[in-house]
Order: sequence, then C-alpha cells, then structure tokens
Amino acid sequence: MKANTRLFGEVDIDDSKIITIPFGLVGFPQLQKFALLHDKDRPVGALWYLQSMDDPDFALPVIDPLTIKPEYNPQIVEDDVELLEPLTEKNLLILVTITVPEDIKNMTANLNAPILINSDTNKGAQIEIVWGKEEYVTKYPIYDYLKSKEN
Repeated sequence: MKANTRLFGEVDIDDSKIITIPFGLVGFPQLQKFALLHDKDRPVGALWYLQSMDDPDFALPVIDPLTIKPEYNPQIVEDDVELLEPLTEKNLLILVTITVPEDIKNMTANLNAPILINSDTNKGAQIEIVWGKEEYVTKYPIYDYLKSKEN
C-alpha cells in the first residue's frame, strides 16, 4: 500500500503491517488504521511515529516507555485489553505518546494513557491507567533523557 504522509512523503507500507485501533485514539476516535514509522536518521530508541492511514496529516510521535522509564509497569484492567487477546509478553508492544511543544526542552511523554498493540494480530487500544496515576503522569519530562542518548 502506498501512503502519502505529511512527515515522510510517499511511503510503501506492507498491508500486513497496518495496525488497527478499533476505538481510535483519545480525541481521535475516527482514526483507526495506523502504521508505525521512524526517521532512519535517528538513533535506535528515538521517537517513532504512529502514522494514520485515515488522515495523511496525522502522525503522532510515540516511544517505548521502557526507553525513558525502565521501571514502567502499569496495572492494566483486563476488560481494557479484551479485544487484543491473546496477549503475551512476546507479542505485547507498549507505546506512549509524546508532546513536543514549541520549546522542545519541555517535551513530555504521556505515561498515563499507553497504546497497547498485539504484534501478532496488529490490533491495538489506547487505555488509561487506573492504578498508579500518581507515578504515571500525563506530562513526564523526557527531553534531557533523550538528549543524553544522542551523544
């Protein structure tokens, strides 16, 4: 499948790599088909982009939360991930969204609403953490950490 994107131009995406998020993302329920893209010029562990296949202008920066918070281990309500079954440690991909404001030094990750993806079925869901809200904040600062990894 060829997709036109605002950030990456025209890209070829294997149909088997399309991620379906049936209920969309928080604030964007109409966007349900995505591809995970990355900037090849960036180091491993850097930002990825959840590129909408429904809207070429929508690409959300995401990152593996373990990259920025190695002890990240939220408690997830089983009902929230029912459509992703069967989930295992091997097929579970967890991503958190990144907010990049005008002053990039204020870049944050939303640890409170991770996106869970079953890599075997390519189905996903964005959920809200119920337990541990104090630890998993919506605006977790990450600029200094990412900057230190570039060197």
